[in-house]
Formats: sequence, structure tokens, C-alpha cells
Amino acid sequence: MDSHEHLQECGRNELINNSFVDPWYELDSEDLDSLYAVFDDKHHKNTSDKQVELLEDQRQNISDHWTQIDDSSNMVLQVTPEASNGIQPQVPRLGGFHDEKTNSISLASLGLLNNCGRLFKKSSEENLSNVCRNEARVSNIPKLSTEEILRIAGERYIQYSTHRVDGLSMFIHPYASSLTGLSIEQTKDMELVHLLLAAAEEVDQQQFHLASQSIARCLWKASATGNPIQRLCFYFGEALQERIDHKIGRSPSFERKLRFLSTLAVGTTPEALTCHTEIPFSQVMQFAGIQAIVENVKGATKIHLVDFNIRSGIQCTGLMQALAEQRDRPIELLKITAIGHQEKEEIEETGKRLQSFANSLNLPFSFAMVFMSDMKDLTAESVNVKENEIVAVYCYTVLRTMICRQDNLDNTMRVIRGLRPAVVVVCEIEANHNSPSFLNRFVEAIFFYSVLFDCFEDCMDRDNLVRKRIEVFHIGEGIRNMVAAEGAERFTRNVKLDVWRAYFARFGMVEMEVSESSRYQAKLILEQFSHGSSCIVQNGGKALLVGWKGTPIKSVSIWKF
Repeated sequence: MDSHEHLQECGRNELINNSFVDPWYELDSEDLDSLYAVFDDKHHKNTSDKQVELLEDQRQNISDHWTQIDDSSNMVLQVTPEASNGIQPQVPRLGGFHDEKTNSISLASLGLLNNCGRLFKKSSEENLSNVCRNEARVSNIPKLSTEEILRIAGERYIQYSTHRVDGLSMFIHPYASSLTGLSIEQTKDMELVHLLLAAAEEVDQQQFHLASQSIARCLWKASATGNPIQRLCFYFGEALQERIDHKIGRSPSFERKLRFLSTLAVGTTPEALTCHTEIPFSQVMQFAGIQAIVENVKGATKIHLVDFNIRSGIQCTGLMQALAEQRDRPIELLKITAIGHQEKEEIEETGKRLQSFANSLNLPFSFAMVFMSDMKDLTAESVNVKENEIVAVYCYTVLRTMICRQDNLDNTMRVIRGLRPAVVVVCEIEANHNSPSFLNRFVEAIFFYSVLFDCFEDCMDRDNLVRKRIEVFHIGEGIRNMVAAEGAERFTRNVKLDVWRAYFARFGMVEMEVSESSRYQAKLILEQFSHGSSCIVQNGGKALLVGWKGTPIKSVSIWKF
């Protein structure tokens, strides 16, 4: 018996021991399909008034969070109330990801997602409209993305959670499937989401015993090796259980926390290289960012790149090639300084590889490392900037790791300003995962990670071993940290671009327009990926937004002082 089967068996035993056996546990797929055939409308009325009243309260609670979460989407960089001194007021939220208007499918319970600027391409909108208008037929079921399934599941959770039949929600009623143009598989996926939302709400209400039962039911059908919805529910279910364990005194080990910290600065691991070659996001952002640096150091012969998250250094190779090809004013020196506070040996190895690469290009090159145990100890003087060197700063998804330590983030920004760079490139996650409300943060997170699982499904095989490692050690750990941890232990605190804009303004930073050349480089990269058409590059004001099937995932912005 593997670990997943053991987890399922434990969940089932827990329900039996507590004299509660959900019918789902007694049904295999064929049984469940047969059950669909005997349900009819007369069963809709079997719910007692008392049960309806209780479930209506739960429905209203999740509905409130589903439709009002946009209050936190503009949250400024703050960790706790005592750490928020001097923070700027809230700023207007980021506009829609696409320029065109969405179809008028106005589902009230999906207001959260519209407010967050997650708009679909027209084809996706038509899929949702067909489903919601009950016009599709089973024989011609539209293919829905993982996020679309979540949207419909959230709508149905709110609408139908008061209808129960012998422990099974009408959410999985067979005729509901046919009338709304959903396949049985899609309906089962939505039931999984239903269970997950119910568990999250119970955790939020500190009904831990009920939540554990809901989680066990969810994990019974979820799978770490299944389709995107099954994988999503598996990792979020585990994270919810860990949150319960934390609340009742069973905290994760110190080694577990260290393992998660190491995932934030993944360098030359097979997972990192696979993501770079198979998933378009990182290359699109890197080439757009490097193009911006090349444009803003044009004419300089001594260039000093300060990289705050160098990792494997693969982003530096593009800059080195571009500079080596200059013929009008040959480069006298390219110096790269890596700033880090962990994985010292890996940074040193990166420096050696970059030196070897520079030698192959006949590019004058030097590498330095500024390493410290705490980023609050970093000073501008720590970076050895010589006279006549033009400084460029590159921050790739690193500032987000300091949001939980406002003093570190503030100090880092003062150091960058002290370097007087010609350009600062900031690449960040375009999502709001910093809400103090657990339920708001949970809903934001499941939609964000649904897009990643959808992307992995399209770009990599399900049985790809590297994909499994990425999902377990990076995505899974990120979900756990976001859902299970609170306070200083919650390291993952992504905020959206408009929040960064308000924060950077405090330090006198001025945003520059991402050039047409950078945008061209980004779109050129997409042509090299088999599923590049699903990766969308759009304007986000002066910045560049990179997304998947219409949902923004990351941003590239260019700054100066």
C-alpha cells in the first residue's frame, strides 16, 4: 500500500470510528454512475428544515468571502498590525487582464474573480456561458480549464449546498450534469472542490472535527497523480489538515520549515531546469527583463549587475551574450555580484559556471558574492561598486520572500537606492496571498494554483518524475505554507503589482515603460513552446503581465530612481 492509499484508508477508518460513514466511501466509480440513474427530482425535497438552516448559514459564510474578497486584493505590504507603521494607503486594484469586455454571465458568487481582474479570453467566456445557460449537450461538452471548473464549482457550492440526499449533495446529481453540459468526470471534479470549500469553511470556523471529516472525504477521491483538480484538492486538503494540526498543537518540524525555505531559492536542481525548458513563464520574464537592462546600459563599457536571486544564473547568460555581440563599443568589464543569505556553495558554483561561459565568449568578466545570514545586515557598501561602473539591479521573485520581514524589505530597498542603479528590473508573482483573512487567502490561493496545475497538465506528462518533484517539494510546500502557517512562519506573501507600485513610490522609484523590444522578445520566446499560445503576454500599465489562458501569473516591471 502506497502513502496515498494509506492516507485514504486512515481517512475512511476515522469516519467509521466516529460512527459516520459517507456513502461516497462505499461506492466505486461504477456504483456512483449507477446511483446517478436512480436519482430524480423528488429526492430534492428530502432535506430537513434544520439541516437546510444550518447549511444555509454555511452557504452565506462562503458566499460572503467569495464575493467580498476584493477588499483584500489591494492589501499593502504588511505582516501584522504592529508591523504596518508607515505603510501607504490602499491603492486602486489592477484592471482587467484583457482589454475586451467579458460576456454578461454575471454570477454573483464569482464576483471575487472578476474583482481580481481574472478575465477569460472570448473562447473561455463562451464555454462558461454555455454551461451557465444550460445550452450545451452531453455529446458536445466543452473542454473547461481547471480555473473554469473551479469557478463553476464555487457557484454551485453556494447555490446547492443546502440540498442534500442521504449525505450526498445535489452538487453531483446526474441530471444536473447533463442539463448544464458537464461530463461525469467534470461533475466529480466539482464535488471534490465542493468538499474542499466545505473543509476550508469549517477550518475557518474552528470546527476542526467536522473539517477533518470533510478533508478525509476529499482526500479519499483526490490524488497526487491524477488530473489537475485531483492534484489541487490533494495538496490543499493536506494543507488544511496541517493547519488543524498546528491549531491543536501538532506543529510541523523545524526541518520541514528549513526544507520549505530552500524551495524559495531553487537553483540548479532538475526541477528548476525543467521549469525553465518546459514552462514558458521564466524564459518570457527573463528575456524581457534582460532586454530592458541591455537598453538601459547602452553605451556603457563597464557594467555591474547586482542580482538578488541569482539561483542557477541562467538569466545572466542572455545578458552576457547580448553584451559580447556589441561591436560599436566593446565591453571592458561585466561584473556580476550575487546577493544571498542561503545556499552559499550553490552561489559559488554558479559563479564558476558563469566565468566559464564568459571565457567561451571572450567577454571580460568578474564574479563576486555578498553573503550574509540576515538581509537586514546588507549595506550599499557591501557591494563593491567601482568608479565608471553602470549598475543594473535584477530582482527575480525575491522581494516577496521579505514581505513577512518588513525591516528586511525596507533595508533592501534602501540598499538598492544607495547603489544608484541605471535600471531596476523587478519580476514578481501577480497574485494577492497576503490577506489576514484565512478564507479570503484560501480562495485566492486555490485559483492561483489551479492555473499552475493546468499549465503543468498541458506542458508535462502526468507521470513525469520531475513534475512530481516540483509539485511535491515546491508547489505543495508553497500551498502548505500559505494555508497552514500564520504570522512570521508564513513566508509566502505574494501581492499584486499595484501594491508594489505604491510601496516603491515610498523610496522615490519611478516606473518606466517596458519597451516594444522587450515585449517582442517575450512573444518571440513563446513561439518556441508547443503550448506557447496558452501563455499570454499583456500590458499591465507600463509593466508586462505574463499569464496562462487569460489569468495573470507574473509581472515584469522596470524602475529607476
